[in-house]
Amino acid sequence: MHELIALVGIIAVAYAAAAMIYRPFVAVLRWIEYVLVGISCLLTFGLMLYVFAEVLMRRVPPEFGYDSMPQPGHLELSELLILAVIFPAISYTQRTHGHVGMDLVLDAMAPSVRRIATIFTLIVSVFVCAVVAWFGTKYTYQFWLYEDVTMSPPYFKTWPWAATIALGYFLICFRMVAQTLSLIDPERFPDDTPADELGVHQVSD
Repeated sequence: MHELIALVGIIAVAYAAAAMIYRPFVAVLRWIEYVLVGISCLLTFGLMLYVFAEVLMRRVPPEFGYDSMPQPGHLELSELLILAVIFPAISYTQRTHGHVGMDLVLDAMAPSVRRIATIFTLIVSVFVCAVVAWFGTKYTYQFWLYEDVTMSPPYFKTWPWAATIALGYFLICFRMVAQTLSLIDPERFPDDTPADELGVHQVSD
Protein backbone atom coordinates (compact mmCIF):
# COMPACT_ATOMS: atom_id res chain seq x y z
CA MET A 1 0.00 0.00 0.00
CA HIS A 2 2.83 2.38 0.84
CA GLU A 3 4.24 1.81 -2.64
CA LEU A 4 1.00 2.97 -4.26
CA ILE A 5 0.93 6.07 -2.07
CA ALA A 6 4.55 6.79 -3.00
CA LEU A 7 3.64 6.42 -6.67
CA VAL A 8 0.92 9.06 -6.31
CA GLY A 9 3.54 11.45 -4.94
CA ILE A 10 6.00 10.59 -7.69
CA ILE A 11 3.34 11.18 -10.33
CA ALA A 12 2.52 14.58 -8.84
CA VAL A 13 6.21 15.50 -8.93
CA ALA A 14 6.43 14.26 -12.53
CA TYR A 15 3.54 16.51 -13.55
CA ALA A 16 5.14 19.51 -11.84
CA ALA A 17 8.57 18.83 -13.36
CA ALA A 18 7.12 18.28 -16.84
CA ALA A 19 5.20 21.55 -16.59
CA MET A 20 8.41 23.42 -15.73
CA ILE A 21 10.43 22.02 -18.66
CA TYR A 22 7.62 21.05 -21.02
CA ARG A 23 9.21 21.83 -24.38
CA PRO A 24 12.57 20.09 -23.83
CA PHE A 25 10.75 17.29 -22.01
CA VAL A 26 8.48 16.66 -25.01
CA ALA A 27 11.36 17.01 -27.48
CA VAL A 28 13.46 14.39 -25.69
CA LEU A 29 10.47 12.09 -25.27
CA ARG A 30 9.62 12.40 -28.96
CA TRP A 31 13.22 11.57 -29.95
CA ILE A 32 13.24 8.49 -27.71
CA GLU A 33 9.92 7.36 -29.18
CA TYR A 34 11.22 7.68 -32.73
CA VAL A 35 14.34 5.67 -31.88
CA LEU A 36 12.39 2.92 -30.14
CA VAL A 37 9.70 2.63 -32.80
CA GLY A 38 12.48 2.34 -35.40
CA ILE A 39 14.06 -0.47 -33.39
CA SER A 40 10.64 -2.13 -33.08
CA CYS A 41 10.20 -2.00 -36.85
CA LEU A 42 13.61 -3.58 -37.41
CA LEU A 43 12.88 -6.28 -34.85
CA THR A 44 9.53 -6.96 -36.52
CA PHE A 45 11.26 -7.46 -39.85
CA GLY A 46 13.93 -9.64 -38.23
CA LEU A 47 11.29 -11.70 -36.45
CA MET A 48 9.48 -12.36 -39.71
CA LEU A 49 12.70 -13.45 -41.39
CA TYR A 50 13.59 -15.67 -38.43
CA VAL A 51 10.23 -17.44 -38.40
CA PHE A 52 10.24 -17.74 -42.20
CA ALA A 53 13.73 -19.26 -42.18
CA GLU A 54 12.76 -21.68 -39.43
CA VAL A 55 9.74 -22.91 -41.40
CA LEU A 56 11.68 -23.03 -44.66
CA MET A 57 14.54 -25.06 -43.19
CA ARG A 58 12.12 -27.73 -42.08
CA ARG A 59 11.29 -28.34 -45.74
CA VAL A 60 14.88 -28.87 -46.84
CA PRO A 61 15.23 -32.40 -48.31
CA PRO A 62 17.37 -34.79 -46.21
CA GLU A 63 19.83 -35.30 -49.06
CA PHE A 64 21.11 -31.76 -48.50
CA GLY A 65 22.53 -32.97 -45.21
CA TYR A 66 20.54 -30.51 -43.07
CA ASP A 67 18.73 -31.58 -39.94
CA SER A 68 15.15 -30.47 -40.53
CA MET A 69 14.19 -30.76 -36.88
CA PRO A 70 13.04 -27.53 -35.16
CA GLN A 71 15.88 -25.39 -33.89
CA PRO A 72 16.19 -25.35 -30.08
CA GLY A 73 14.58 -22.30 -28.53
CA HIS A 74 12.96 -20.91 -31.66
CA LEU A 75 9.53 -20.68 -30.05
CA GLU A 76 10.88 -19.07 -26.88
CA LEU A 77 12.95 -16.54 -28.83
CA SER A 78 9.98 -15.64 -31.03
CA GLU A 79 7.81 -15.06 -27.97
CA LEU A 80 10.47 -12.94 -26.29
CA LEU A 81 11.02 -10.87 -29.42
CA ILE A 82 7.32 -10.03 -29.50
CA LEU A 83 7.79 -8.20 -26.18
CA ALA A 84 10.63 -6.16 -27.65
CA VAL A 85 8.52 -5.38 -30.72
CA ILE A 86 5.36 -4.23 -28.92
CA PHE A 87 6.17 -2.49 -25.64
CA PRO A 88 8.89 -0.03 -26.67
CA ALA A 89 6.49 1.33 -29.31
CA ILE A 90 3.39 1.88 -27.17
CA SER A 91 4.34 5.44 -26.22
CA TYR A 92 4.72 6.44 -29.87
CA THR A 93 1.39 4.78 -30.60
CA GLN A 94 -0.20 6.80 -27.78
CA ARG A 95 1.26 10.00 -29.22
CA THR A 96 -0.29 9.31 -32.62
CA HIS A 97 -3.57 8.07 -31.08
CA GLY A 98 -2.96 4.73 -32.73
CA HIS A 99 -4.30 2.53 -29.94
CA VAL A 100 -7.57 0.82 -30.75
CA GLY A 101 -10.41 2.32 -28.73
CA MET A 102 -14.14 2.86 -28.73
CA ASP A 103 -15.82 6.10 -27.62
CA LEU A 104 -19.43 5.41 -26.70
CA VAL A 105 -19.96 8.26 -24.24
CA LEU A 106 -17.32 10.88 -25.04
CA ASP A 107 -18.70 11.62 -28.51
CA ALA A 108 -22.09 12.50 -26.99
CA MET A 109 -20.57 15.03 -24.57
CA ALA A 110 -20.14 18.73 -25.08
CA PRO A 111 -16.55 19.67 -26.02
CA SER A 112 -15.79 21.20 -22.61
CA VAL A 113 -17.13 18.16 -20.74
CA ARG A 114 -15.29 15.82 -23.11
CA ARG A 115 -12.05 17.69 -22.39
CA ILE A 116 -12.48 17.31 -18.62
CA ALA A 117 -13.37 13.61 -19.00
CA THR A 118 -10.30 13.04 -21.16
CA ILE A 119 -8.03 14.78 -18.63
CA PHE A 120 -9.46 12.61 -15.84
CA THR A 121 -9.01 9.46 -17.96
CA LEU A 122 -5.40 10.34 -18.71
CA ILE A 123 -4.57 10.97 -15.05
CA VAL A 124 -6.08 7.63 -14.02
CA SER A 125 -4.27 5.93 -16.89
CA VAL A 126 -0.96 7.46 -15.80
CA PHE A 127 -1.45 5.96 -12.34
CA VAL A 128 -2.38 2.51 -13.70
CA CYS A 129 0.56 2.45 -16.10
CA ALA A 130 2.91 3.71 -13.39
CA VAL A 131 1.86 0.77 -11.20
CA VAL A 132 2.59 -1.67 -14.03
CA ALA A 133 5.93 0.05 -14.77
CA TRP A 134 7.00 0.00 -11.12
CA PHE A 135 6.15 -3.63 -10.46
CA GLY A 136 7.52 -4.56 -13.88
CA THR A 137 10.81 -2.99 -12.85
CA LYS A 138 10.79 -4.93 -9.57
CA TYR A 139 10.18 -8.23 -11.34
CA THR A 140 12.86 -7.43 -13.91
CA TYR A 141 15.32 -6.91 -11.07
CA GLN A 142 14.27 -10.22 -9.51
CA PHE A 143 14.73 -12.03 -12.82
CA TRP A 144 18.22 -10.53 -13.09
CA LEU A 145 19.04 -11.34 -9.47
CA TYR A 146 17.89 -14.97 -9.75
CA GLU A 147 19.34 -15.36 -13.26
CA ASP A 148 15.94 -16.49 -14.50
CA VAL A 149 15.95 -18.26 -17.88
CA THR A 150 13.44 -19.85 -20.25
CA MET A 151 12.33 -23.41 -19.55
CA SER A 152 14.10 -25.09 -22.49
CA PRO A 153 17.50 -24.86 -24.22
CA PRO A 154 19.31 -22.66 -25.03
CA TYR A 155 17.93 -21.04 -21.86
CA PHE A 156 17.55 -17.38 -22.80
CA LYS A 157 17.75 -14.92 -19.92
CA THR A 158 14.35 -13.34 -19.28
CA TRP A 159 15.26 -10.07 -17.57
CA PRO A 160 16.16 -8.06 -20.72
CA TRP A 161 12.79 -8.89 -22.24
CA ALA A 162 10.93 -8.12 -19.02
CA ALA A 163 12.72 -4.78 -18.99
CA THR A 164 11.09 -3.84 -22.29
CA ILE A 165 7.68 -4.04 -20.60
CA ALA A 166 8.71 -1.69 -17.80
CA LEU A 167 10.39 0.67 -20.28
CA GLY A 168 7.29 0.82 -22.46
CA TYR A 169 5.00 1.60 -19.53
CA PHE A 170 7.33 4.25 -18.13
CA LEU A 171 7.41 6.00 -21.50
CA ILE A 172 3.66 5.88 -21.99
CA CYS A 173 3.29 7.43 -18.52
CA PHE A 174 5.47 10.34 -19.62
CA ARG A 175 3.54 10.65 -22.87
CA MET A 176 0.18 10.79 -21.09
CA VAL A 177 1.57 13.36 -18.64
CA ALA A 178 2.43 15.55 -21.64
CA GLN A 179 -1.02 15.00 -23.17
CA THR A 180 -2.72 15.91 -19.89
CA LEU A 181 -0.80 19.17 -19.64
CA SER A 182 -1.63 19.96 -23.25
CA LEU A 183 -5.33 19.57 -22.56
CA ILE A 184 -5.18 21.64 -19.38
CA ASP A 185 -3.43 24.62 -21.01
CA PRO A 186 -2.97 24.23 -24.79
CA GLU A 187 -1.32 27.64 -25.19
CA ARG A 188 1.36 27.03 -22.59
CA PHE A 189 1.77 23.35 -23.41
CA PRO A 190 1.35 22.87 -27.21
CA ASP A 191 -0.08 19.56 -28.39
CA ASP A 192 2.61 17.19 -29.63
CA THR A 193 0.22 15.11 -31.72
CA PRO A 194 1.39 14.83 -35.35
CA ALA A 195 -0.27 17.41 -37.61
CA ASP A 196 -2.17 14.82 -39.66
CA GLU A 197 -3.84 13.51 -36.48
CA LEU A 198 -4.81 16.78 -34.82
CA GLY A 199 -8.15 17.28 -36.52
CA VAL A 200 -9.27 13.72 -35.87
CA HIS A 201 -8.53 13.68 -32.15
CA GLN A 202 -9.29 17.26 -31.11
CA VAL A 203 -10.97 17.25 -27.70
CA SER A 204 -10.54 20.83 -26.56
CA ASP A 205 -12.96 23.70 -27.16
